[in-house]
Amino acid sequence: MTPLLVAQFFTPSTTSVAGNVFLTAVVGLLPLVVFFVLMGVFKVATHWCSIIALALSLIIAVFAFHMPVDLALLAGTQGAAMGFMPIIYIIIAAVWLYNLTEKSGRSADLKAVFNTIGRGDQRAQALIVAFCFCGLLEGLAGFGAPVAITCAMLVTLGVSKIKAAVVTVVGNAINVGFGAMAIPTTTAGKLGGAEATEVAANMGHLTWVFCLFIPFLMLFILDGGRGVRQLWPLGLVAGAAAGVGHFFTPAISYELTAVVASLLGFAACYVFLLLWGPTTPKEYVTTTNEADKPTGSRIALALMPYVLVVVIIAVTKLAKPITAFLSSTDVKIPWPGLYGNLLGADGQPSGAAIYSLQVLSNPGTWIFVTGIIVAIVYGTNSSAGRFQTSVGEMFAVLPRTIYSLRMAILTIASVMALAFVMNFSGQTTSIGAALATTGAAFAFLSPILGWIGTAVAGSATSAGALFANLQSTAAAGAGLDPRILLAANTIGGGIGKIVSPQNLAIAATSVDAEGSDAEILKKAAPYSIGLLLVLCVLVFVASQGWLGAYMPN
Repeated sequence: MTPLLVAQFFTPSTTSVAGNVFLTAVVGLLPLVVFFVLMGVFKVATHWCSIIALALSLIIAVFAFHMPVDLALLAGTQGAAMGFMPIIYIIIAAVWLYNLTEKSGRSADLKAVFNTIGRGDQRAQALIVAFCFCGLLEGLAGFGAPVAITCAMLVTLGVSKIKAAVVTVVGNAINVGFGAMAIPTTTAGKLGGAEATEVAANMGHLTWVFCLFIPFLMLFILDGGRGVRQLWPLGLVAGAAAGVGHFFTPAISYELTAVVASLLGFAACYVFLLLWGPTTPKEYVTTTNEADKPTGSRIALALMPYVLVVVIIAVTKLAKPITAFLSSTDVKIPWPGLYGNLLGADGQPSGAAIYSLQVLSNPGTWIFVTGIIVAIVYGTNSSAGRFQTSVGEMFAVLPRTIYSLRMAILTIASVMALAFVMNFSGQTTSIGAALATTGAAFAFLSPILGWIGTAVAGSATSAGALFANLQSTAAAGAGLDPRILLAANTIGGGIGKIVSPQNLAIAATSVDAEGSDAEILKKAAPYSIGLLLVLCVLVFVASQGWLGAYMPN
């Protein structure tokens, strides 16, 4: 079939290559393989990896999946638009907020605060920030903001850049499925034909296991076996408290699972460290200059950006009248030339070709509002001359921040364009269709779909949109519980975010180490694959009913 330059109706097929689902899946996987090989093996700059993979996906979409050229190009433009808004928008806001604390000099006081909380142990401080604080932000905001803010905070605390990035993406993973008020869970339930509360309950009865041991992985990342030996009590307390939140909260309000679990973890760590102090090697000891110990007002100002951003986002997400109003301002834009020509399997126009422009409901807007408030407060309050700056200097940080992110902006826009071309042409779904042919063994493979979906699209919500219906259909055919497979898809999506090119770019940019994506991937990928295999085993066991009353009915 010769692809046309003039738009025509197009329905993605999972058997486009030689009428064979497996060959189609292999061809569909090529752009992703090329991306990771170029990045991980040949150390090609990430923006070039994404551009090359995008070009390859366009060629495959046109010549292997028979997608009209203009529709393939338009799919890429919609993806790029999604990259700019909300993702790049959020990243710019988050990095600007962090840069304000650096430029003003108040990051020194922030270090002093966490030095007190963490008993002078940098590793303990990093664990609390990357597991508890990051989880709280993930539960409220999502969409890259938690990783961006947390990575920057860890660097402020003195953690090396690559370690800060790796420990953040690993610690964040288990809360992604419940991120942004559990949007991924809601999406999976809605599109998979199951109650979201039931999907969430199954998730919570799996994720608590990961909560127990992920803090130990984080300690290992920070300081190897020594970190685990010296800080295992704190890791156990953090993980157990968060695990309780994951296990019980979905039955009460699944949207608040990550928020409640993270707050429990933070509170448990704080109380425990009042009673117990770790053995800290010299290189991880953090101290505060007693001659310049921050006053109460300086502590409040140092914490203000992060406390304020949590409070503001919490209000916009938890106050239902406000949330409803903000969401009502979203603008739905049928993507010109694509909507109406891209069809679903039912022959109707695909809703995926409708772009949602979110401004007031976008967490990035409220991070910007926080930044504006912080810029004014920092510019007008020098704390008795200790931090001399001006409002003008604070706002001048914003254009410099945007300029410093220019290559990351290119990378994220092209990665999102790649994701949309792969999704709309059928490349991604062909991979899922091939895995779904495995019958009862699909229970073991089910989480891999969510992992792949998020690795490609950078979003667990997108992974649910891609594969939720397929998961339910495969479950029915194999006699499996679709709620367990939908839970597996959503949790697997969170684990896949560890290696998502978009997430890697956000982490590298936030620690001011652009181009380090390959190094972060190399160190983070084994954790992602290991966690995925554990999830595959747990899901297989749960799907066979061997856990009895452990799994909800």
